[in-house]
Amino acid sequence: MSEPLAERMRPHQLDDYIGQEHLVGEGAVLRKMIDAGRISSFILWGPPGVGKTTLAHIIAQKLQTPFFTLSAVTSGVKEVRDVIEKARNSRFFNSVSPILFIDEIHRFSKNQQDSLLGAVEKGVVTLIGATTENPSFEVIRPLLSRCQLYVLKPLEKDDLLRLLQRAITEDVELKKRKITLSETGAILRYSGGDARKLLNILELVVEAANSEEVVVDDQVVVNCLQQNPLAYDKDGEMHYDIISAFIKSIRGSDPDAALYWMARMIEGGEDPQFIARRLVISAAEDIGLANPNALLLANAAFDAVMKIGWPEGRIPLAECAVYLATSPKSNSAYMGIGTALEMVKKTGNLPVPLHLRNAPTKLMAQLGYSDGYKYAHDYPGNFVVQQFLPDELKDSRIWHAQHSPSEEKLYQNMLRCWGERFK
Repeated sequence: MSEPLAERMRPHQLDDYIGQEHLVGEGAVLRKMIDAGRISSFILWGPPGVGKTTLAHIIAQKLQTPFFTLSAVTSGVKEVRDVIEKARNSRFFNSVSPILFIDEIHRFSKNQQDSLLGAVEKGVVTLIGATTENPSFEVIRPLLSRCQLYVLKPLEKDDLLRLLQRAITEDVELKKRKITLSETGAILRYSGGDARKLLNILELVVEAANSEEVVVDDQVVVNCLQQNPLAYDKDGEMHYDIISAFIKSIRGSDPDAALYWMARMIEGGEDPQFIARRLVISAAEDIGLANPNALLLANAAFDAVMKIGWPEGRIPLAECAVYLATSPKSNSAYMGIGTALEMVKKTGNLPVPLHLRNAPTKLMAQLGYSDGYKYAHDYPGNFVVQQFLPDELKDSRIWHAQHSPSEEKLYQNMLRCWGERFK
């Protein structure tokens, strides 16, 4: 049985690498390091199928250095220490450090990441990590500070078309067939900038054809993909369609639909952390001040999933989804911060009123800093009218209550404090 097309088409040198010109094109930062023969530890952050793993292999081959890999899914602290010891023993005097490639590094626990620090810092290994998640949230700060971060982009249309042409003209299996690319709109759309997905779809279409001549057009692609309606592509178009349906079901207060779309994601192998993160976002954006406990529960569900893992993690996720769907809704905070951001973009860095500034030095006090500030707790009801916005915006309104039962209490309190300003 031959390898999948995506594996057969994996390039082995930079000249055959498609995309990411901003990193590996002539004169680009990563290309310069590779050509110089020495690289520092770095993390590649980008969506699936854009060449993170391939780039790591090409670099190791170009530098002719030992190459070790770890999977964050199957490796523990022991495996990390073992591979570091192997790397230490494989390094020759004054040679380039062995490369340790960790795919899905965002799945490494804190302890696993901690166990890498010493080896990376001392140059025992050059770490190349690959992640589809924001490293700022998933990689511990000490490790992140020791690595450069390079962002990979989804492949552009021209990149994908080049890859298609290369596949049908150079692949040992495909060039045995007479393949015509009549239309490419559907295959490009469904691939979503993912080279692996693109080649998988092409291979599926070719295998489904009953003749040596294969015409690839939009209808053929759609028909082939629809024959597997339960196939959930967690990195492609359906991924975004289903998560969109999930969030909109919660926003629309339909717990049945929310559970259904969650089940679709679970059956499709979606990362539980991705579902949990979306629930936290929904709690803040769509439920908001109408039920502040929603955000607490969403955070608790996220923590529970991290602690108990899968498959039991589906239970707190389901509990949270139902709670959010059945909660009253308000996006007043979401709309408020949007209004504030637009205001800042239009008005720039307006000065802070003097009475709101700190006066830690005598000179600042002499300049009027903090002069006239009224400490709210010194007044009845812990409130006193004073100006908090810059002078140019002092009469502006940003937050507007939406009068859900919970938010109505907040609104009434603002009316008591500010009177006409909040009417």
